[in-house]
Amino acid sequence: MMILGLVQWMQPVHGYDVRRELLSWSADKWANIQPGSIYHALRKLTEEGLLREVSTEQIAGRPARTTYEITEKGKAEFQTLLRGNWWNVSAGPDPFMAAFAFLPALSREEAAAALRNRAMQLRAGVLQLEAVMQAEWTTQKPVYVGWMWELSIVRAEAEIAWCERTAKKIESGERYLPGVPIEKEWPAS
Repeated sequence: MMILGLVQWMQPVHGYDVRRELLSWSADKWANIQPGSIYHALRKLTEEGLLREVSTEQIAGRPARTTYEITEKGKAEFQTLLRGNWWNVSAGPDPFMAAFAFLPALSREEAAAALRNRAMQLRAGVLQLEAVMQAEWTTQKPVYVGWMWELSIVRAEAEIAWCERTAKKIESGERYLPGVPIEKEWPAS
């Protein structure tokens, strides 16, 4: 969706410009778009008939640059994906949730320390986003990009608070499994 939308917005556009724009939005952090996969995605979307190559040019010894435009099929697919993501809530898979499902496998001390470490990493991310929002170059971005960053900050702050509350519960000895003695909450290895 991101690549189709950017090509439609910026067309005709080189893959390099799509990559640069996505990185300027930090999309690699929140949209699961890896910089190295963008050119592959452009080729795949072209093979599927969602994009078309307009031209390929090579200047001096630089790598060839292909210019892309979105097709009618690509516009329809973008609109379908866009509306699906606007009107539906879907949580991305977070490996932390899978790890947290095995909370009793860690000592209480390690679990609490890991949660506090997670909160610290999330705080660092919040500080980074706040600094980005104050940077001069952000005045060149659409206002709603800042709104997206604000949403990321609010979500991170909520998780920070949850990590801190949960670490305190773990340290206080709150039982993980009702009716099971603490020493039997996880099978001995």
